[in-house]
Amino acid sequence: MTNALKKFRVITLGCKVNQYESAYFNEALTQAGWRVAGRDETANAVIVNTCIVTQRAAHQSRQAVRKAIRENPAGYVAAVGCYAQVFPKELSKIEGLGLIADNRMKAGVPGFLVRGDRPPGAAVLSKSFEPGTRFDVMDICHFPGRARAYLKIQDGCESFCSYCIVPLARGPCRSLGPEKVLRMLESLSNQGYGEAVLTGIHLGKYGVDLGADVDLVSLLRQIGREGFPLRIRLSSIEPNEVRADLIDMAASEPWLCQHFHIPLQSGDDRVLRRMNRHYAAREFADTVKAIHARIRHAAIGVDMMAGFPGEDAVAHHNSYSLLKDLPVSYLHVFPFSPRPGTAASRFKGRVAPEEIKKRAARLRELGDMKRRVFYERCLNREFPVLAETWESRERGIMQGRSGNYLPVVFRLAPDAAAVHFQVRMGRIEGRRVVGKVV
Repeated sequence: MTNALKKFRVITLGCKVNQYESAYFNEALTQAGWRVAGRDETANAVIVNTCIVTQRAAHQSRQAVRKAIRENPAGYVAAVGCYAQVFPKELSKIEGLGLIADNRMKAGVPGFLVRGDRPPGAAVLSKSFEPGTRFDVMDICHFPGRARAYLKIQDGCESFCSYCIVPLARGPCRSLGPEKVLRMLESLSNQGYGEAVLTGIHLGKYGVDLGADVDLVSLLRQIGREGFPLRIRLSSIEPNEVRADLIDMAASEPWLCQHFHIPLQSGDDRVLRRMNRHYAAREFADTVKAIHARIRHAAIGVDMMAGFPGEDAVAHHNSYSLLKDLPVSYLHVFPFSPRPGTAASRFKGRVAPEEIKKRAARLRELGDMKRRVFYERCLNREFPVLAETWESRERGIMQGRSGNYLPVVFRLAPDAAAVHFQVRMGRIEGRRVVGKVV
């Protein structure tokens, strides 16, 4: 069978970095003459880009692999990424799996499939991380079906938070050189994308391997000087890495989205120390207040963990009270999940599952309230919105996202050529805002 007749499917679990790498698989195989399998078609090859950040994510990854094998009995199934990096032996027990490729080797997966290498049993592409590991460049020009693109500019983490398996899965911090970042942004801009999301495993550590004069803020300054006709959004950034000059840049530069996603995890200092998080609750609060004082309508999202070992009722109350009194915009809440291979998996003081569930529900309820208050604060104001996808082309209803992360629906002429619109926010409708182009 020629490459032109071969069909593939990519299944993605986990973070934006995984989404970017899956886009690379799609583009590389398409350029080789393969095509994406339709919904009701079997595929010659299926790539499952795995995640193990929680026990649930690992379970979902195994389920996705088994489902791919079951639904594509004559196809070749590859399990790649974080699961393959840390627990390859677990994956090798899945009958019918053709390829296991870790994060060091995943860039070579499309070439492996195109060459048609088929050793007996499950092939394993594996390479350990070592000091000086270089950033794997994955050039991408297309994100099918999306108005905004992701660009991975950083990989790896060396923080070793006590609950987190990611440093073992992703290795040391490494960065994409500024000149390559600019080149790839230019390419995405030329393809018509209206927004690029800069992603990384530990984004705030961008440049630590590139010299003393390279960091995230210096990169953003270079991007700003280029004047690309797209806006830049940052993915998650640690509380102690949200510098004053970054806040000032978001306040003054229209191309930089006024949106900060900050992983707090706990608002109790004792729990933060057990988590091996290198800041105090007061430092986080000061950062949020500094953002809000400088950019009143900035979106400030927060990651929170419920039920970490040793989190008693007082610690949970401290977290809740801290967030209740701060101008945060939304919460992403995760129940604690012990991961084999992490320090926290051996910690005493486990919280009962039912209590974890209650605490997570309470935090999510607070998050819903914060989201509503943020949306209300933005009503009767104008914000730049990226048109993303038609809710109904026939009725001229477009869905989009504002720079400060408001999900917006608004009326638009079906033949509108622009991608950015100034929209006045009119009313709240469920978990989105209805606006009008001005």
